[in-house]
Amino acid sequence: MKNLVFICIHNSCRSQIAEFFGRKYLSDIYNIYSAGSEIKSEINKDVIRLIKSLYNEDISLSQHTKTINEIPEPDIIISMGCYNGCPYLNKDFTADWQIEDPTGKNDFEFIKIINQIKEKVLQLKNIQYL
Repeated sequence: MKNLVFICIHNSCRSQIAEFFGRKYLSDIYNIYSAGSEIKSEINKDVIRLIKSLYNEDISLSQHTKTINEIPEPDIIISMGCYNGCPYLNKDFTADWQIEDPTGKNDFEFIKIINQIKEKVLQLKNIQYL
């Protein structure tokens, strides 16, 4: 299977959400990872709380923040939209989703971003990267 990596700068919010949905919906076709270049010490607490509330899963038990040096060589790289701050992985991005960072926003806005990421991950089921 190919390694699909969701990246952003801190690997604490958007890329962690994408990793959650990737593992949930795409793990039969891809090895799923997320990573960043300047990681934070933990996953965003709002991500953990809202994913638990919406999907009854505690991602802090199965995921952690990590740098690009801690993951296998990626075949497919999807940027969450960190522009010039994205980590460089010796390859061009396969896609740049340009998703707004919901950190610090209210739950309604945060959930809109979670749903946007979920929809984009689900669309990957219909795309075959060679």
